[in-house]
This record gives sequence, structure tokens and C-alpha cells, in this order.
Amino acid sequence: MTEEAANIPLQWVGPIKIIGPEVEGEIEVPLATYEMPLWPSTNRGASICRKAGGIRTVLLDDRMTRSVLVEAKDVETAYNASQKLHQRKEEIAAAIRETSGHVRFVDMHHQIVGNLLYIRLEMTTGDASGHNMVTKAADHVLSWICTKYPELAYVSISGNYCTDKKVSAVNGILGRGKSVISDILLPRTLVKKYLKTTPEQIVQLNIKKNLIGSIIAGGVRSANAHFANILLGLYLATGQDASNIIEGSQGFVHTEVRGEDLYFSVSLPNIIVGTVGNGKQLDFVKKNLQKMGCTDCESGANARRLAIITCATVLCGELSLLAAQTIPGELMSAHLSIERPIGASQ
Repeated sequence: MTEEAANIPLQWVGPIKIIGPEVEGEIEVPLATYEMPLWPSTNRGASICRKAGGIRTVLLDDRMTRSVLVEAKDVETAYNASQKLHQRKEEIAAAIRETSGHVRFVDMHHQIVGNLLYIRLEMTTGDASGHNMVTKAADHVLSWICTKYPELAYVSISGNYCTDKKVSAVNGILGRGKSVISDILLPRTLVKKYLKTTPEQIVQLNIKKNLIGSIIAGGVRSANAHFANILLGLYLATGQDASNIIEGSQGFVHTEVRGEDLYFSVSLPNIIVGTVGNGKQLDFVKKNLQKMGCTDCESGANARRLAIITCATVLCGELSLLAAQTIPGELMSAHLSIERPIGASQ
């Protein structure tokens, strides 16, 4: 097996002006992508948001999860065990702390299907995204459970109730990763001058495309135009596990016309990022994280800062794309002018 490096074009966009309780300032953001229109589009969103005073961004929740799966002989045994486990949360928290100095128990939930007992463990993991940390902790808890409750038998260290890198409703409801919301009020004059559209057109497109379109498509807790594009670009540039864009891209755009102006917001309940761990040892990743100020905060705050920057960047990209899609032909002309190979005849 040989190791090679894949070169992905990367450009910095912004600066993006962020205001909020944890992050304040103008921050440039790296996006690694083959979809080159993403850079000027996100940059356009960042520019108008700076002119409007900045993007308010708040991190609501922070937790990583792993669900273990055990089985009993029947449903009554599984149910009784589940009730006893909830009464021993302090012991479970202590068992989790034994596995790492950075992991802390937050909560647990369960589901029973027949004789199967799914236990969803939730933890904070400091500056790490936490996949391995919670798996190690869950493995230790699983051994503790099977020892304390011999009527339960091991099935799997991961029962898919986590839910890891799959589309689900549970992550948005109970939380997995960092839940972040960004919003901004954009004056009509700026919308017309820099986005070439109106607040009413953007609000109507969000309703008809993001909301109704996602419903008829059968979307799961998702109503947005292209969260995944910005997430992937930022994840690749900062050494993240890029497959986390699956649950990360499940989120919502909410818009309103307020007087003459446009209220625009993005809600991302499952941003999974870290500033330490595998991938972060690469030189270009270190430089990118350092330039964004995501290496100098106190423990745990670096990853939170990165999640906040990520959400604000998503807002910039989403705003610009929706504006473009209110104008016939603009989206395709941008792709043709930026991505069309030189000398192409078709």
C-alpha cells in the first residue's frame, strides 16, 4: 500500500465579520474545493455581510455521541435494565472519565426494539471532534454494563443510534457535534446593490425551493440550498473527517422581510469539527487553523471557535447562491465563466 497526496485547490475568502458571545472580529477562511465558483460566491456573501455590520453567531450546544447495542432474552429484561442504567448515570460518568482527561459525560438516551437495547451516550470532547474519544469511552462503558448486568449481551460498539455519518432525525433532535446558528439583518439597499435582487425574492425562493422543494423531495431535517459545499471546502482545508458533511449539511435557512430589510439565518445543528487529532498534524492544516485563531484559545474553545466560523461561512455562501438563483441564467453563466476550460469548444 502506497501513500500519496491529493492536491485540492484552496483559496481564502473574506474576511467574514463575526459578532457574538464567543467570537468577535474579521476572519479570513480557507476553502479547498474543485468547485471554483464557490470562492467568489462565498466572498460576495462575506462582503455584503461586512457592510451590514457583521454576522451574529451563537453556539447553542456541544456534544459527541456513540450508541452501544446490547440484547436481552426478552423486552421485559431489556426495559428493566434500561431503567436501572438511568439511575446509575453518575457511575457511568465516572467510567467515562477513566478513559480520557478530556472527555466528560453529558447525558444518555435509549431505545428498545424487541429484545434489543440501544444506549446513546453523549459526551463533550474538548478540542477534538471526538469520534475515537467517545468510542473508547463507550467501549469501556459497554464492558461495565455487561459486567454489571449479565442478563445483557454485547451486540455492537455502535448501534447506529449515534448517528455517525448517516442521514437521520435523531442528531438534529438530541444533538451531535456543535449546534450553531448565524443570522443577520441586511438593508434593502445593500441587497439590491450587491446581490442584484430584493429581500422579497430571496424570501420567496427560500419558501418555494428550500422549504417546499425539500419536503417534496423527502428531505430529513434539511431545508437549504448547498450547506454541504461550504462545509466540505472548510473541512478539507482544516483537516476534518469530510464524511461528517452528511449529517452536517442537515440544517435550515430561515428568512423574513422585516420592514424594508432582509433577515437571513442559517441553523446547523450538527457541525462536527476539531482542532486536534488525526489530520491536524499536517503543516497546511496547522497554518490554516492558526491563521483563523483556532489554536490559541483555552482547551475546548478552539473547536468551538472553528464551529462558529464554519456556520458564519455557510451563511455567506448560502446567501450568495440564493440571491443568484433569483436571477434567470446567473448561476449557469457564473459556472461557465469560471469553470469552463480554456479553449473548450462545447
